[in-house]
Amino acid sequence: MFDVKALYVGKELWRETLSLQSGSRVYKLEGVKSNSCYEVKISYPASIPARFSLKLLKNREMGLKLNQMRRLLNTEKLMFKVESFEEVNNKAGLNVLVTVEPEGIVAIPNSKERSIIIYNIVCEEQLMGIPYSSWSVVILVALCLVVAL
Repeated sequence: MFDVKALYVGKELWRETLSLQSGSRVYKLEGVKSNSCYEVKISYPASIPARFSLKLLKNREMGLKLNQMRRLLNTEKLMFKVESFEEVNNKAGLNVLVTVEPEGIVAIPNSKERSIIIYNIVCEEQLMGIPYSSWSVVILVALCLVVAL
């Protein structure tokens, strides 16, 4: 079975670790609200070549990977919308399955492969596809554009 940890909306978990050989963990999403959009994002060091996969689990069953986006630097994202109150208050709730696989080889001679990978994970609520934590930057850019014109 999977290792299960709680992931609270708006609270980033730092320095999480997984085995680089088929490592997996389930994060139970806490603090989600109905009729809201969310983004779960993982960031990891580029010095460890790996491929992360994020999948939404509803009632501990595999859901759809809702937003298949291109990989951006060292991040992996999953965007989804919580439709109903039942999804949130269900006993199993909403969960995210994180899996990792090695993607390349270490190109440094006489160095051994790493056995674990360190990463950060966060779940953020979104407004119009932009996480709430980024809205201050959006407003600042808009103000700069108004002043420049």
